[in-house]
Amino acid sequence: MLRPGTSLFTFVMAMSMAVTALGIDTVLPAFPEIREAMGLPEGSNEVAGLVSFYLLGSSIGLLPAGLLADRFGRRSVMFGGLALYMAGAVASVFAPSLAVMFVGRFVWGLGSAGPRVAVMAIMRDSYSGDQMAKQMSFMMAVFIMVPAFAPSLGTALLLIGPWQLIFWVCAAFGVVIMFTTTRVKESLHHEHRVPLTARGVFQSCRTVLVEPGTLGYLLALTALFGVFISYIASSEIILDEVFGLGEWFPLFFGAIALLMGAGMYLNGRLVEHTGLDRMTGRVYSLALAATSVLLVVALLTDGRPNFWLFTPLIGVVMFAFQMLIPNLNSAGMQPLARVAGTAAAMLGMVSGALGSLIGLVIDRQFDGTIQPLAVALVIGTVVSASGWRWAVSAASRGRQPRP
Repeated sequence: MLRPGTSLFTFVMAMSMAVTALGIDTVLPAFPEIREAMGLPEGSNEVAGLVSFYLLGSSIGLLPAGLLADRFGRRSVMFGGLALYMAGAVASVFAPSLAVMFVGRFVWGLGSAGPRVAVMAIMRDSYSGDQMAKQMSFMMAVFIMVPAFAPSLGTALLLIGPWQLIFWVCAAFGVVIMFTTTRVKESLHHEHRVPLTARGVFQSCRTVLVEPGTLGYLLALTALFGVFISYIASSEIILDEVFGLGEWFPLFFGAIALLMGAGMYLNGRLVEHTGLDRMTGRVYSLALAATSVLLVVALLTDGRPNFWLFTPLIGVVMFAFQMLIPNLNSAGMQPLARVAGTAAAMLGMVSGALGSLIGLVIDRQFDGTIQPLAVALVIGTVVSASGWRWAVSAASRGRQPRP
């Protein structure tokens, strides 16, 4: 069996979460082929819905996955989610229209919620506090390697077959993960299982929502996810339409993803010594500075800056964002060990579902420049930082003894 604290355990957990990223990032290079297959005009951004509907399904599926994980255990939710993930991928292969494919992508994303919740709950069962933030960062650093290479994988698959081959490979990856995670021990003890009754569900959800600081962390994560999802969904068309470098997309996307992985790894190395709150505050300062500079550059260049100026700026922004995400998740889940599955689900569901909708709205503002994205990044970072400040203040007041 794989035991917490080992490198192999961290790797398997990362790969289990990676099914979500694989289902997004391998598909991005296939957008032109899917546009053609679905009869869409060249350059149409309607295919961005393949990302948004997937993420919407992934977010909505989190709450039922969390409740089931607290009742039946982490492994059951892991395996059930992977089965649904594979079914959605296969259904998308045979979709006769873009609308039907959106449904398949929604189901595909719904299935990805199972592994995501199971991994987060297992990590909370195994670690706490700064140690959890450290392990989460290391796990996410491994996990981010998938989006770094996934577009290149998608491009390579398109060289040897049609766009449907990408979907089949994602389904096959789900089979591999299902087999590998059979070696992970169930981390939820029977005496800690929460009854799946109306009263039990209400109590679990209420426990999460009334915990001091939770609403602030939800706001912080939602704002961050909204602009991050917009970057993911619009990066291909920005590179093509703004810079005329569509053929460079896999290399560009991979380089930024590697930088994001470096941010998570660095966070894992520093957070245990610096402290979770202090580390998060410093990274927010970096994020606010980087997004502000990007906005100024966008305004001064009418939204069409030099590619070699845009790339390092967006890289620093994504670097900071990926340091923040594991810290915010760890801080939000820290006091909720008794309902870890539900906590992971609610934090992910609310931030992911609302973030997907926010990202979809931002995507619709694309005007052939980077200005809409730059404005959204500044606003999202400011709102996220404000939510985090509120959360830290509320959690601090909640810990103070009452007179």
